[in-house]
Amino acid sequence: MPKLKTKSGVKKRFKTTASGKVKAQARGKRHGMIKRTAKFIRDARGTMVLSEPDTKRIKQFMPYARKARKRKSAPAAAE
Repeated sequence: MPKLKTKSGVKKRFKTTASGKVKAQARGKRHGMIKRTAKFIRDARGTMVLSEPDTKRIKQFMPYARKARKRKSAPAAAE
């Protein structure tokens, strides 16, 4: 079976966390900061975790990204 290619635009813009969630930068901070409100600029700092539907769509373009790990349940303690 041939190798699948990751979309180069997606690998530049998104990262996956260890639990399989997708992180992205906030949009709207490249230019035009004069007309933005101070609240918008504050809220758009850093990265954010994408919603479930967006994550599903982005992961289609990242075939070799980390998958969500299944958590093992801890054994019940005997009393």
